[in-house]
Amino acid sequence: MKHPVTFEITHVCAQSGARTGILHTPHGDVETPMFMPVGTQATVKFLSPEELYALGAGVVLANTYHLWLMPGEDIVAKAGGVQKFMNYDGPMLTDSGGFQVFSLADTRKITEEGVAFKNLRNGDRLFLSPEKSIEIQNAIGADIMMSFDECIPYPASYEYAKASMERTLRWAERGKNANQRPDEQAIFGIVQGGDYEDLRTYCAEKLVEMAFAGYAIGGTSVGEDKETMVRMVDWSQRHLPLDKPRYLMGVGAVNDLLEAVSLNIDMCDCVLPTRLARHGNAMTSEGRIGITKARYKEDFGPLDPKCDCYACRNYSRAYINHLLRAKEGFGSRLMSIHNIRFLLKLMEDVRDAIKNDRYNDFKAETLANMKFDERGF
Repeated sequence: MKHPVTFEITHVCAQSGARTGILHTPHGDVETPMFMPVGTQATVKFLSPEELYALGAGVVLANTYHLWLMPGEDIVAKAGGVQKFMNYDGPMLTDSGGFQVFSLADTRKITEEGVAFKNLRNGDRLFLSPEKSIEIQNAIGADIMMSFDECIPYPASYEYAKASMERTLRWAERGKNANQRPDEQAIFGIVQGGDYEDLRTYCAEKLVEMAFAGYAIGGTSVGEDKETMVRMVDWSQRHLPLDKPRYLMGVGAVNDLLEAVSLNIDMCDCVLPTRLARHGNAMTSEGRIGITKARYKEDFGPLDPKCDCYACRNYSRAYINHLLRAKEGFGSRLMSIHNIRFLLKLMEDVRDAIKNDRYNDFKAETLANMKFDERGF
C-alpha cells in the first residue's frame, strides 16, 4: 500500500550518524529533523497561522480529544477539515487521545474495547475506542493521525507495562483497519513498553509488521529521569525501519531535542515553549531566563541577542518585563513568538550541522553555552 505521507533521507552526518530528511505530505514537504508546535484547540496559543509561517513552522499538531469535545469533529469536517478551519495551509498531525488516558487517570476506566472518560466540561460520560479515535481524526482531516494507545505512568510494574503494551498493539491494528481515508491520511504506530527493553523491542517489531507510514515513541517525559528517557528512546528506535519517519512525542527541552536527533529521531513536539512563555520564561542561547525578575526591569536589550524573531527585533527585556508584570496579553504573545522561533531556529541549525558533518560538535557547543537545572533546559 502507498501511504499519503512518505519520507526520504537526504544526508547522514559522517561525524554522528544523525540524518536529515524530507517528510512529504498532502499539504507540503517539510525538512527534518523538526520541532512541531502544538495547537491543542486548533490554535497555537497566542500565535496566528500567519505568524507560524513567518517563524518557519512546518507540521502543527491539533488535539483529537479536545476538538472532539469542542467544537466537535463534525463542525471541523463541515469547515473543510482542520487546515481550513484554522486557516493553516501546512501539514498537520492529530494525536489520538492516548495522552489523555494518562493525564486524566483519575476520571477514566480502561477496558479492552477502549477508555471511558468523564467530560471535564459538563460531567458527561465519554467513550474512546481505537475505531472512534480514527473516526474523529478522519473527520478532523490532518495529514498524519496517531494510533490510539495507552501512555502509562512511570514507574510501572513489568506486568502492567506488558499488558498495556499488548493492548496497545491490538488497538493499533484495530485503528489501522478503521481508517476510512487511507489515500489522504496516514497513520503512525506508537511504541510503548515503559522502561523495559524487551517490551519496547517487541512492540516496535510488531508495529513494523503492520506497516505504518511512520512510527512514534511514546511513554516518555512522564516523570522519568533523563537517563531513563534516553534508554527508552534508544531501545525503541533500534527496531524501527530507517526509511520511515520517527516521532518522539512530548519532547521540547533543548538537551532532549539534541539527544533525540543523535538517536535518529526526525520529529518532536511539545507544549513547553508556549507554556514557558505564559509563565514568563524565555528560551535563549544561554539557557532559560525568567524575564519577570527585577534584574530585567531596566534591561533594554532583546530577549536573546542571537535571535531573529519579531519580538527580539522590536522589543526589549524591560518592556516585556513590564507587560508580564502588568498581566498584559501582548507580553505572552511576544514571549510565545520568541520561544517558538527559538526552537524552530535550533532545528534549522541542527539540520545545517548534520549537512556539514559536524553534528556532534554543534551539540557540544550548544549545550556548553546553556545553563541547566536538574530538569534540563
